[in-house]
Amino acid sequence: MITLRSPREINLMRQAGLLVWEAHQLIKPMVRPGAVTGEIDAAVERFFQEHGAEPLFKGVPGPVPFPTVTCMSVNEEVVHGIPSRRILREGDIVGIDTGCKVNGWCGDSGWTYAVGQIAPEVQRLLDVTLETLNLAIRLMGVKRRWSEIAREMEAYVLDQGFSVVETMVGHGIGRSLHEDPQVPNFVNEAFLLDGDFDLRPGLVIAVEPMVNLGRKDVKVHRDKWTQVTADGKPSAHFEHTLALTKDGPLRLTAGPGEEGLP
Repeated sequence: MITLRSPREINLMRQAGLLVWEAHQLIKPMVRPGAVTGEIDAAVERFFQEHGAEPLFKGVPGPVPFPTVTCMSVNEEVVHGIPSRRILREGDIVGIDTGCKVNGWCGDSGWTYAVGQIAPEVQRLLDVTLETLNLAIRLMGVKRRWSEIAREMEAYVLDQGFSVVETMVGHGIGRSLHEDPQVPNFVNEAFLLDGDFDLRPGLVIAVEPMVNLGRKDVKVHRDKWTQVTADGKPSAHFEHTLALTKDGPLRLTAGPGEEGLP
């Protein structure tokens, strides 16, 4: 069941969203050649502790509980990568996803960062993936059903020569990190039959396109969490927590004064 949020509840979620945005401002200058992924994660964990926020990712149940407050996915890693002693190198890309709960309300956002200078085709992958997210945000205010948006997201990615990951999707968010509905970045028959939903004021969702340079197929790493491309080619991921209001969509995980359309 999809729970629609009141304007007051959306304002409370904005507090968590701003803190996640601030965490990404902390992350940005740390992403450079020679940086250690585990040290970036530790900095985000300290930041959340200092602000009385509950990290959403650490301890998430799975084959093993997720061990860190961020997901860090490098190059061919799509999502759910685990920070470690790994050193970032010139030409890498790293998708960093994190979330927190503030006063009982959640925020969740991911961004893919370039490490120094990256190959032109990889930069285009990042640009297309971010534009796919921005396209979805703009369409939220004018479309009636999510399938209409997902269809355009998928078409845009395919037109650019990339592929859309189909094994993982976005999600509703509110009191918990993962709530109804499932929010795919593509359309298939199963979703149209038993998953599509109306775009109504009060809807709050985390939209997160995952786009591969090569094929769409992914597999699970031996750590039981990290999703990697089956062909070993790079993948990009961008995510915002979005609220649909009577005046249009709001990016709850954007910077101060930047909530409106991208």
